[in-house]
Amino acid sequence: MEFIAALQSRVTPWSDGLEPSDEELDAIEVEMPVISAEVELLDVQIALLDRPVSELDERRIRRARRRLLAAHRALAAKTATASHPEVGA
Repeated sequence: MEFIAALQSRVTPWSDGLEPSDEELDAIEVEMPVISAEVELLDVQIALLDRPVSELDERRIRRARRRLLAAHRALAAKTATASHPEVGA
């Protein structure tokens, strides 16, 4: 019987390219508010899978959706100002 640990070098050879680059980490950092808002909305939706939705639950869903939209809007504004700086500034 062969153990997978003995075959590890053949299964997934180590490469220096496995770690994210600094640019990729910066992009993730910029998008982190959107990612967090998406996770929050998903948490609310998962919590409501096995029970009927109450008025309070509807508010939680709306609040999570508004936070996600606000995060998307902020990210779009940030990327728009970064790619198109004001003239004369």
